[in-house]
Amino acid sequence: MAYRYGNREQMMLLPPSIEDYVGQGDPVRAYDAFIEVLDFNKLGIVIDQKKVGNPEYNPKSMLKLLLYGYSYGFRSSRKLERATHHNISFIWLMGNLRPDHKTIAEFRRKNTKAIAKVLKQSARLCIDLGLIEGNTLFVDGSKFRANAGIKNTWTKERCEKSLKKIDARIEDILSECERVDKQEQEASSLVEMKEELQDKKVLKSKVEGILKVLDEGKMSSTNTTDPECTKVKGIQGTHAGYNVQSVVDEKHGLIVNIDVVSEGNDRNQFAEQINQANDTVEKKCEVACADAGYDNTDELKKIDDQDIQVIVPQQGRPSHKGYKSFEKESFKYDKQKDCYVCPEGHVLSYRTVDVTRRSKTYQITDSSLCMKCQHFHVCTNSKRGRRISRLINEEVRERLETQYEQPESQAVYKLRQQKVELPFGHMKRNLKANSFLMRGRDGAKAEASLLATSFNMARMITILGIPVLIEKLIS
Repeated sequence: MAYRYGNREQMMLLPPSIEDYVGQGDPVRAYDAFIEVLDFNKLGIVIDQKKVGNPEYNPKSMLKLLLYGYSYGFRSSRKLERATHHNISFIWLMGNLRPDHKTIAEFRRKNTKAIAKVLKQSARLCIDLGLIEGNTLFVDGSKFRANAGIKNTWTKERCEKSLKKIDARIEDILSECERVDKQEQEASSLVEMKEELQDKKVLKSKVEGILKVLDEGKMSSTNTTDPECTKVKGIQGTHAGYNVQSVVDEKHGLIVNIDVVSEGNDRNQFAEQINQANDTVEKKCEVACADAGYDNTDELKKIDDQDIQVIVPQQGRPSHKGYKSFEKESFKYDKQKDCYVCPEGHVLSYRTVDVTRRSKTYQITDSSLCMKCQHFHVCTNSKRGRRISRLINEEVRERLETQYEQPESQAVYKLRQQKVELPFGHMKRNLKANSFLMRGRDGAKAEASLLATSFNMARMITILGIPVLIEKLIS
């Protein structure tokens, strides 16, 4: 059997121009055409052709490099610099320009807010191409690591605990210094203790500064490396990170809006994300859908009040040892008397209100009635009797729950996972973007915008094909 062997010394003629390096069906041509049609004035990047002085790299070329690089998982400035030297597609895209990694990093850092707007323009472009309708929108969130360690995250409790340890150590050092001084021991040990004492005082000052920031900002925690990130819980445990919110259109699963928030959960995000998406598509959607993580009646009501159908399941509905007859739904609510009546006919009257949870608590007036009831230990184990919580907007929640259980709503909800979770899977698995490189919320937003736009570009290429997409972009 014969083998093929390469010959590094063989003479050959390269294509006469860079234009011949890539074929007409190469995806890089679609990325090039896309950046060319962007409105850089709306992005906030001024392109001044009459600028005097030492020539700079064209912002369009730099943005092309970033977007195309992110679409293939090249996110670090050094990898992007290397690609402009060795990757034919990058060489063609940049017209043989080769900015160094410092220039690339500086452009990205200075234009974070402008880059964050790229996704919005790509979404509006998709609307013009008929790829986004904006009728049914799906919302989801995913946790991304920040460029900061969890060990640098401080809470008020941690600060107070550290200050106690530092103060105790300072007292020990002072006592030891006094003892050494009295015994007139070696001066070297005294010098070492004084150096440690100074270090502890500096550390104490830093911790007190962190505690002051927490108190003034009324924050639960802060990270000294990236103050805008927060503690987030994921599959791999707790780490410093950001919560990335994505809104996806039903038709082709294209991303309409991407946002980065410094909150560890999705409870307060539903209304804000849907409103941002509606602003992008420049119309009000008909259906808004999300998972149980967005179950916050106050948030859902904001969208429901706009006559938008809300499809969000109730989170963690409680059950009582599997006895359905004693779930909350089995207790009848009397709106006029503002009380509940249990299946046995006993009244649970209004007792207290929880301002934080925005709920009211109802409890049986005579606890002995529960103790004597044949269903005690099934309905409740409390000696105080059965208690029920009712949201202040419970009627809205009940109506939305009934709406969610309808067959049409269930059909929409089944689409949610395949539509809205696919982009995050692409970013994290295919592009290996589990964490952000840039620090600060603006930097994270810029990176999220590039990742989301690269996903939309990949979808547009799949749906339309490269030649058709380029033709529509330049027409």
